[in-house]
Amino acid sequence: MKKRYLGIDCGGTKCAVCLGDGEGNIIDKIIFPTHEPLGPQQTIDNFIKYSDELLLKHACELTGIGIACGSPLDPGLGIIQAPAQLSSWKDVPIVKIFQDRYRVPAFLDNDANAGASAEYCFGAGRGCKHMLFLTFGTGLGAGLILDGRVYRGANCYAGEIGHFRLAPNGPVGCRKTGSFEGFCSGAGIKQLIEIELKSFKGQTCLKTGDSAADCAKAAEQGDAFALRIFEISGHYLGMGLSIVLDIINPERVIIGSIFTRCEKFLRPAMEKTLCEEALSQTLKTCQILPSALGDSIGDLAALSVAYNEMKAAIYAV
Repeated sequence: MKKRYLGIDCGGTKCAVCLGDGEGNIIDKIIFPTHEPLGPQQTIDNFIKYSDELLLKHACELTGIGIACGSPLDPGLGIIQAPAQLSSWKDVPIVKIFQDRYRVPAFLDNDANAGASAEYCFGAGRGCKHMLFLTFGTGLGAGLILDGRVYRGANCYAGEIGHFRLAPNGPVGCRKTGSFEGFCSGAGIKQLIEIELKSFKGQTCLKTGDSAADCAKAAEQGDAFALRIFEISGHYLGMGLSIVLDIINPERVIIGSIFTRCEKFLRPAMEKTLCEEALSQTLKTCQILPSALGDSIGDLAALSVAYNEMKAAIYAV
């Protein structure tokens, strides 16, 4: 019987159960809405239900389970501790629930670390020992791999770079004006559009309330205001990365989501600022790349948590 892994992706609006082979191949998956206001039990019941369905359908031997979720959480204890998008999930012992049900090892990590491990094993991080993964999605988080191991820090809060304050004013992220997350996230770009519209004198199709996706569509049409929004975001992306590069000295920085889709609008300003702010010695040794996994990263991230723990390839104890 073939050995398989389950990937459990806990999101604020949708969840997924994935069946994979540990080599970066997704065999099957089921997506369902989270229903967060109803509390964790219904979602957990759905996870179990759909996991059972996949295992029965594919008649395989389950080897391990990986669970990816937003912070805060405790990977050591296997507990989800009320992340912002799942505020009713207070101290949910998710690892124990799955281990008791399936009698195989289960592991938990935050979505940024899980994304980093997926890129490290299956994506743009292959072949390097020191890398940083940035989510650049609705929010901004980072997963660190140092010396070939996920680095979590003293109490699992390493990588919270979205809290960096890069300017005294600007969009709010992580409850800080002018933060890295404020300038470099979907929620932040939406705010940035509103802020910059107040002083913009030209013509634009964008309006207050428009999203990063709307901005990207406008930029594709040559909208000067939309291009300016990405220039500002790219500048602060370079500023934030210059700090991280000089501290960590990674071989690669891999950036997902919005950067992957809008690289051509963000990269010029990012590179200009990096050349001005980062040490030349750290900059010349670092490649900055878009995610190679695209929309499949969420599925592979959860699977990678189990795969890498059990292979003892990159996870620190």
